[in-house]
Amino acid sequence: MDRADALKRFHAHEGAWDVVVIGGGATGVAVAMDAAIRGLSVVLVEQSDFGKGTSSRSTKLVHGGVRYLQQGNITLVRDALRERTLLRLNAPHLVHDLPFVIPCRSWWQRFFYGTGLKVYDFLAVGNSFGRSRNLSVSQTMQAVPVLSRDRLKGGVLYHDGQFDDARLLISMVRTGHDAGACLLNYMRVTSLIRGQDQRIEGVCVCDAESGEEARIEGRAVINAAGPFSDAIRAMEDSTQESMIAPSQGVHLVLPRALYPGATAMIVPKTSDGRVIFIIPWHEHVIIGTTDTPIAEACLEPKPQQDEIQFLLTTAADYLERAPEPDDVLGYFTGVRPLVKGDKSARTASLSRDHVIRVSTAGLITIAGGKWTTVRKMAEDCVDKAIQLHQLKAQPCSTENYRLHGASDKVVVTDERAVYGTDLAHIQQLERDQPTLAKPMSAAFGITPAQVIWAVRQEMARTVEDVLARRTRALFLDSRAAVAMAPDVAALLAEELGHDSEWCENQVNEFRLVAENYLPAS
Repeated sequence: MDRADALKRFHAHEGAWDVVVIGGGATGVAVAMDAAIRGLSVVLVEQSDFGKGTSSRSTKLVHGGVRYLQQGNITLVRDALRERTLLRLNAPHLVHDLPFVIPCRSWWQRFFYGTGLKVYDFLAVGNSFGRSRNLSVSQTMQAVPVLSRDRLKGGVLYHDGQFDDARLLISMVRTGHDAGACLLNYMRVTSLIRGQDQRIEGVCVCDAESGEEARIEGRAVINAAGPFSDAIRAMEDSTQESMIAPSQGVHLVLPRALYPGATAMIVPKTSDGRVIFIIPWHEHVIIGTTDTPIAEACLEPKPQQDEIQFLLTTAADYLERAPEPDDVLGYFTGVRPLVKGDKSARTASLSRDHVIRVSTAGLITIAGGKWTTVRKMAEDCVDKAIQLHQLKAQPCSTENYRLHGASDKVVVTDERAVYGTDLAHIQQLERDQPTLAKPMSAAFGITPAQVIWAVRQEMARTVEDVLARRTRALFLDSRAAVAMAPDVAALLAEELGHDSEWCENQVNEFRLVAENYLPAS
């Protein structure tokens, strides 16, 4: 799956596609994958790289949502718990169980959270990752040795799922491609096409690499552009009221030494009404997230200093050794495409349920939702497209459809387990050319073979594609990722036929992007 082959598939198609999908994040890719598996002809276009926005910047959890239970959204929690199980079954190389501890500072908290998590267990019957249980003070400290004993009255342990969001997205892209879909990154929608009856019948696009423009005709046009959904809707009618209330969430990345062990932690209540997670991930620690309303979505959101301080202060209140700004290896910021549903100014109160709207001209927009429920979101959306346009399709089968690379022989502690069955091909590259097997950085085990694989089989086009999403270097240690950039650019140039000037531009562009992930010096 490389971009040249995808373009050949694109140009070889004759007539209108059954489904045109706008947006290459989790929702758009899931829709394209679902539709292709049902036998529909599908093309997906993404303005940047797959998962460039929100879908690579999550808290890395596949979960029912403990706080949604507290809000009383039982339906969302029940559905998410079921989808959590399906994701683990369909992508066992990417989704695994993770135990969590909620530290309690009063007997009432211990009773309250313990009771609530019994309800969580009940809703997860048949889809359980493990049952919750109350912990004594000593058991809580054993689970999280770096926890502060201050005011500690015990804790509650429960189980949820963890995953690598960008790697899961690439697995879904590969699955859609294998099923016959045409998925193209760096292909921007410039306008919508209307028929004689003024109905939406396709899109006009511009290839960001070649500058070529093209018309794509489609029976169903689905707007899955996440935080940018309103911009697509405005192409149909600029007077429409916006439906997205964008909110940004910041995560800090710290060295694993500050939080050893395999048990995550949840800070049950913060000043902004959210919960904060402290999570081991890829031999690092993630603390997040915030919920800050923003005026407008952008591809590279930046954390606000008070968001960073809020996370450090909240973590310091619960950890024996308070994390300092100098401990931060990096941070990443994502924009939530929350759907306006009430007049609240606090985005933490807006629903995480997904919404499907059909305009008078026939544009289907799907927004909201969350990573855990993306399979069900896609099923609902494709069902709606089939109904509206009387498309001939097979029934949805994604509940029991193994994703590309799915492997049950996974060692969670193996950093390269995220490749699943593809890992054998990467290892073969390394055996054939031993120079491709040497790690490119002391901070990571990333090898040149992984970079070459990303270009040849995962449609990576830039240094950022490789270091941010095909591997997770930029997210885990931004300074180390910047140091790797020249070597990665040289490998890409050799594979893609670019010159030294291209390499220099790529390194400079990556450094600019990395500034959004780098802590202040």
